[in-house]
Amino acid sequence: MTPAFSSSSAASQRLIRCSASPRRTHAPHRPSSMSPPLRKLKSMTEIMAKAKHVVLEREDYDDVSCEECGSGDRDDELLLCDKCDKGFHMKCVSPIVVRVPIGSWLCPKCSGQRRVRSFSQKKIIDFFRIQKCKDDGDVLYLSAQAIKRRRRLRSLVWQKKRRRLLPFLPSEDPDRRLKQMGSLATALTTLQMEFSDDLTYGPGMASRSANQAEFEDGGMQVLSKEDAETLELCRAMNRRGECPPLLVVFDSCEGFTVEADDQIKDMTFIAEYTGDVDYLKNREHDDCDSMMTLLSVKDPSRSLVICPDTRGNIARFINGINNHSPEGKKKQNCKCVRYNVNGECRVILVAIRDIAKGERLYYDYNGYEYEYPTHHFV
Repeated sequence: MTPAFSSSSAASQRLIRCSASPRRTHAPHRPSSMSPPLRKLKSMTEIMAKAKHVVLEREDYDDVSCEECGSGDRDDELLLCDKCDKGFHMKCVSPIVVRVPIGSWLCPKCSGQRRVRSFSQKKIIDFFRIQKCKDDGDVLYLSAQAIKRRRRLRSLVWQKKRRRLLPFLPSEDPDRRLKQMGSLATALTTLQMEFSDDLTYGPGMASRSANQAEFEDGGMQVLSKEDAETLELCRAMNRRGECPPLLVVFDSCEGFTVEADDQIKDMTFIAEYTGDVDYLKNREHDDCDSMMTLLSVKDPSRSLVICPDTRGNIARFINGINNHSPEGKKKQNCKCVRYNVNGECRVILVAIRDIAKGERLYYDYNGYEYEYPTHHFV
């Protein structure tokens, strides 16, 4: 119900909102015989169009529904615009709202924000800086055949005994690969992040010379020569646009998460954890929920962490398990391992069992050095 406004109160509201003209402490002197000039009053529609926050609140909001999907269900996810007073589900607006906003919130139309549109093939190639080849189809076919031949040459017993890393098998359908990369590009754009498939050493943070595996205090594995070749092969495939068969999807409970778009074998390389490298002492009070230990040193001032808050890749969206419950532990299908790669520290995500298509990826956030609190994880 719209409350009624008197002409005097409406006029006072207009004077308060009219910040362009300075206020006067004394009225100008006019002869008593002169009548004040008539002033044209603005309509309420004009005022609401220019004002930032003008909402005529209703007594009952039970009939509010989402403007995008038309449903009034899931009222705990329904946001009301502070300007137009219309309802929107958190995952129906574009870009998606991951958390309930603190303070005022405006819908994309009222805020003037551009919608996050679907990425075309050209935009995806530019976004990931894919290196174009003369014949992408032949390159993909040859790389896939090389991976299959490599798997055939290694017997099952030898593979289980040595636990060698396996390169991922990209989807053979180019349209599926574009869909997979498009989902990652949308998630990164929503969080206002840049894509980076390598560690970044920025000014004011740790330098590359600080990332020396020899400083590690005993919790790092050495990458074998064969596994190092697998890592380089996967990096080369990523540069050509041959990504792992993974999709980034949005869940109302878990936010952005990653699920397999095809079957993934045990010990398959998933992704390298990337982002800005910084000293742990600089990030002790950081609210980033995805920091990863890179280098653990006896001297805490020299320990390093990876911070994917401004730059990162798909590893940023793989969620952790609740390792305090049996159900949570059963969901783990990946493992995060820190490796010594040519003298530098690297963090790699590896599958620890066969992952079926449509299954979401989870790993344990806890490292060997401390217990990460995961009681609140789904």
